[in-house]
Amino acid sequence: MSKTKYTRIFLKIATMTAIIFATAVTHNTAYAQSDETAPPFDTWLSELRAEALSKGFDTDVVTRALAGVTPIERIIELDRRQPEFTLTFRKYLDGAISDKRVKRGRELLAEHKKLLDQVAAKYGVHPRFLIAFWGLETNFGDYFGAFPVAGALATLAHDRRRAKFFRAQLLAALDIMSRGDMPIDVKGSWAGAMGNFQFIPTTYRDFAIDFDGDGKRDLWNNMSDGFGSAANYLSRSGWDKNGTWGREIRLPDGFDFALAGLDTKRTLAEWQSLGVRRADGRDLPRVDVKGSIVIPSGHKGPAFMVYTNFQTILKWNRSIFYAIAIGHLADRIAGQGRFLTPPPASDVPMSRADVKEMQTRLTSLGFDTGGADGVIGRMTRNAIRTYQTSVGLPPDAYPSMDLLKKLREASG
Repeated sequence: MSKTKYTRIFLKIATMTAIIFATAVTHNTAYAQSDETAPPFDTWLSELRAEALSKGFDTDVVTRALAGVTPIERIIELDRRQPEFTLTFRKYLDGAISDKRVKRGRELLAEHKKLLDQVAAKYGVHPRFLIAFWGLETNFGDYFGAFPVAGALATLAHDRRRAKFFRAQLLAALDIMSRGDMPIDVKGSWAGAMGNFQFIPTTYRDFAIDFDGDGKRDLWNNMSDGFGSAANYLSRSGWDKNGTWGREIRLPDGFDFALAGLDTKRTLAEWQSLGVRRADGRDLPRVDVKGSIVIPSGHKGPAFMVYTNFQTILKWNRSIFYAIAIGHLADRIAGQGRFLTPPPASDVPMSRADVKEMQTRLTSLGFDTGGADGVIGRMTRNAIRTYQTSVGLPPDAYPSMDLLKKLREASG
C-alpha cells in the first residue's frame, strides 16, 4: 500500500474515531444546550477572556492565545457531520491495523523498552498497550491534527450545541498554556484533542504527568511524559495490571446470542459450561475472572470474551470497534497472530437511509426503536434483538442489509 493511500485511510479512521469520541464525551444531560442564539463572537470572546483572567491564568498567555481567534466554519461542519454510511467492523479493522503498523509497533516497543518498563512498574499498564494507543491515536506521532487548538475550542464553545462542555475545554487549555506545559499556537484535532495520545484539555489538565521530572508536562516531544500520562490515565480509570483486554473465542452451535453484550458478565467457568471455548478450541483459562461476550459483526463474524481492561479502554473511547482494535494491535505487536475468524467479507455498510428504513419498519411491526433517526443505538439494537427472537433468527442485535431485506418482506 502506498504511503499516500495509507495516510488517507488513517486520517479517515482518525476522523471517524474523533466523531465517535467527541459525541461520547458530551453525551450527558449536564451538557445539554438550549436553542438560544449565540451572542456576537467578539462580545462572547471578551467575556471568555475576562473569565480566564479571573481564574488567575497568565495575562500575556491568554491575550496571545485568543488574539485573532475567529470561528472556523470547517469545525462546525465536522461537528455536525453524520457519516452517510455505517462503518463495518471489517472496514474499521482494515484501516486500524496493518502489517506495516504492527511491524513499526514492534520496533518502537523495543526502542522504548527501558522507559516503558519503568512506566509499567509504576502504573501497571502493559507496554504493548501503550504502543497500541499511540499507534491508533496518532500513527506513532505522525499526525497530531491540523487545527489550532485555541481556535477550534473557541469555535465549539461559542456554538450553542455543546457550549458548556467546550467552554470548559477552552479554559482548561488556557490553564495548561499558562503553566507552560503547552505551546500557545499548538495544533490538534477539530475537537481539541492534542499530542501523541490525543488528550482533550481537561484530560491533559487532570491526568498528564511530568514523568521525567523536568518541570514540564510535554505530550508532544517527550515520550516519558507521553507514556507516563497515558498510563496514569488508564491506571486511574481502572486498568487491571494482572489481566489482558480479552481474547477471540468460539461459540457453540445453538449459543443463545441474547447472552452477548457488555451488560452480561459471567465467570469463565460459567461460560465454559455453556460451551464457549478459545478460538482454537481449547478450554477457557481456569481463573476466577468474569467476562462478557461481544460480537461486533453479528453471529456470522468473530466473537470475543472481554474483561475489565476492555471496559477501561472504552473509557478512553466508547467505540467497541476501537477497543477491540487496541487489544488486537497490542496482541499483534506482542507476537500473536490474526483473528482465526475474520469479519465476514459479505458484510456491507448500511446508509443512514437504510437504518432509518429499518427503524421505521421495526416500529410498524411493534418493536420500539426510539425513533427513526438513522443512528444505531441501544433502543434500536434491543428492537432488532426482540424482532429476531420473534421470527426465529439468531438474536445477535446486529443491523444488516440481510435483516432489512427480511423486514421488507415482513412488512411489505
